[in-house]
Amino acid sequence: MEYNIYCDESCHLEHDGIKPMAIGAVWCPKEAKDIIFTRLREIKVEHGLKPHCELKWNAVSQSKLAYYKDVMNYFFDNQDLHFRVLLVRDKSVLDHAAYHQSHDSFYYKMYFDMLKNIIEPTSSYNIYLDIKDTRGQDKVNRLLEYLRTTKYDFDRNVVRKIQQVRSHEVELVTLADFLIGAVTYAHRGLTTSYAKLELIEMFKRRSGYSLMNSTLYREDKTNIFIWRPNYNKNV
Repeated sequence: MEYNIYCDESCHLEHDGIKPMAIGAVWCPKEAKDIIFTRLREIKVEHGLKPHCELKWNAVSQSKLAYYKDVMNYFFDNQDLHFRVLLVRDKSVLDHAAYHQSHDSFYYKMYFDMLKNIIEPTSSYNIYLDIKDTRGQDKVNRLLEYLRTTKYDFDRNVVRKIQQVRSHEVELVTLADFLIGAVTYAHRGLTTSYAKLELIEMFKRRSGYSLMNSTLYREDKTNIFIWRPNYNKNV
């Protein structure tokens, strides 16, 4: 089976004043991608939106709550769609100097930790990342090689490619943004948006999880991993 993995992140900047940092992905069989893209655009039109407008957690509003609920239901009702998120609860306590790394290097390490649980040696994967900056391709290439090495993918049949894309052009990158945003909002303890709080409660109900703790390692639909620093090593 060949899969497409669509990745995004939330609150990943080192000095943004926000404690949590989340990196996540939505994935599906490659053969199901076109049908899913089409249906997500149809849902927009059904709610009076343009088919190519960007789905984003930050845009959630009370006036379009019904639309966002339909998107949430579509994710849970479609057996081809899966979600995983890695969440760092407080990035301000990280001691990058102790590990001779920058925050940017840590960011890509977390990307690897998020992806490694999705990738199986019996399948193949195309990975799409939202463009982070103009210098990101070199690090994307290193991530690709690291994934291939750790998965013993010497023939390059498992991880076929990692490609940077513009999120507004790829429906499932924006779906990843939406779901990651919900988890991050919950961990920030924010209560400023009734619509967002209602969507989070819907997320909890449909997933069966609180969103605040790690799920089982092999959870297939909504997989949450709360990353914990090794304080014994002063991380």
